[in-house]
Amino acid sequence: MLTSIKQVSSHVGESVKLGAWLYNKRSSGKIQFLQLRDGTGYIQGVLLKKQVSPEVWEQASKLTQESSLYVEGTIRADDRAPSGYEMDVTGLEVIQQADEYPISLKEHGVEFLMDHRHLWIRSRRQSAILRVRAAIIHAVQDWLNKAGFTQVDPPVLTPSSCEGTTNLFHTKYFDEDAYLTQSGQLYMEAAALALGRAYSFGPTFRAEKSKTRRHLIEFWMIEPEMAFVNHEESLRIQEEMLSHVVQHVLAECRSELEVLERDISFLEKVKAPFPRISYDEAVELLNREGMAFTWGDDFGAPHETKIAESFDRPVFITNYPTEIKAFYMKPDPERPEVALCADLIAPEGYGEIIGGSQRIDDPALLEQRFEEHQLPKEDYAWYLDLRKYGTVPHSGFGLGLERTVAWICGLDHVRETIPFPRMLNRLYP
Repeated sequence: MLTSIKQVSSHVGESVKLGAWLYNKRSSGKIQFLQLRDGTGYIQGVLLKKQVSPEVWEQASKLTQESSLYVEGTIRADDRAPSGYEMDVTGLEVIQQADEYPISLKEHGVEFLMDHRHLWIRSRRQSAILRVRAAIIHAVQDWLNKAGFTQVDPPVLTPSSCEGTTNLFHTKYFDEDAYLTQSGQLYMEAAALALGRAYSFGPTFRAEKSKTRRHLIEFWMIEPEMAFVNHEESLRIQEEMLSHVVQHVLAECRSELEVLERDISFLEKVKAPFPRISYDEAVELLNREGMAFTWGDDFGAPHETKIAESFDRPVFITNYPTEIKAFYMKPDPERPEVALCADLIAPEGYGEIIGGSQRIDDPALLEQRFEEHQLPKEDYAWYLDLRKYGTVPHSGFGLGLERTVAWICGLDHVRETIPFPRMLNRLYP
């Protein structure tokens, strides 16, 4: 039976067998050092010429980067080793002698690495990012499940828009028009009115011709919706969930964050409650800081970054003008020109990671919004039914997974946050 590198701490002094790939190799006369990886971790295998057969020594001498092999040897503790353990190799079996590996252990250009993304994800840094991503997903779902949410899977093909028609991917659904989903939110509202609290986790698509470091064409969203929950309670749920996620990553992914050279002092401050600033106050802040900004405009990346600089944790910007937000957001009853909504802005220039609002629950107002946004009523008849048959106050939000990964990992670009990114100029591999 094979042992994983992650398990070697339980086998000190024992002989084990690993299935691994050769990450790197160096030799010094009568000793060879094999840097091995198996997907769970890394360990150095040490070969002494006098302690292995000539055949094993020769096989090891010929190994190329990313060759696959079985390795046998004894595990010993070594404080000098990055993992704390090394393997004294006694035997090996080459599964495949790899061809010359295109991604050598040197600097490469971004486009070259993106062309070889299927291989690049094997690197220490990229593997660490994917493990952090998996930990974030686990933490979110674990928190939501324990908080009484039920996971529901909305369709990817939809007959209508959720966020506006300008950035939809159009396709044909037999004889009908259909679109790749921008969000599962509308369907999650139906699920919440059936189950009380529901959430979806899946891919969403935006046909935005954007090349910024924050945007992908295909990205993943976690979208909870909650019946009998108002805007204020929704904000509390958001901050508690995100605090749990960050603390989980700090506890479970410390070695990955070290590989990424992430300054965790920023993350250690991420604990609820989060500061809040209204849209009005944010506009005043920007103008005070010398960034001329007109009330009624939407914030761009520079504005969000400037606002975030005033806080040491994520900050909610609340009550945006109704005119610049989606049709389904409930206006503030005391001030209808602004919506009961909020965006959660991450520190360090990473921008919006959560957007949410209380939803319109009045059928007459929702019909009015259809007209104002020029939305065909027949496409949204089912959505209006949710207000006709047992309407209740309800709220929801969406967390963008890739931006959250970029922030927690401290990455420069979201293209590293997903195994195979889809961007304006990239559909391969």
